[in-house]
Amino acid sequence: MEAMATVHMSEAEVARDLHAVLAKVQQGVEVVIEQDHRPIAVLQSSVPARPGRKLSECIALAKAYEAKLGYAPIPDEDFAKDVQAGIDSRSDSFEPPAGD
Repeated sequence: MEAMATVHMSEAEVARDLHAVLAKVQQGVEVVIEQDHRPIAVLQSSVPARPGRKLSECIALAKAYEAKLGYAPIPDEDFAKDVQAGIDSRSDSFEPPAGD
């Protein structure tokens, strides 16, 4: 397991730019918030990093292989199951707009 980066910030620094602090947390940085140089809180991501690649990255990679090698990669037999599992894991459902 790789070590997480830690940043110490005063409460004033956090208050000045909360958006930037949260961006650091999303990148995996642990933020220790201090008051008078004493830790009072720790911000860290509670969302585990997702394994694998985004579909858009897979498509770009396949296109790059095709351009370089002259053929496209062929998905293995578990590809359809993996795609369906990804679809099933989505918490929101797609509702197409009603026709006029």
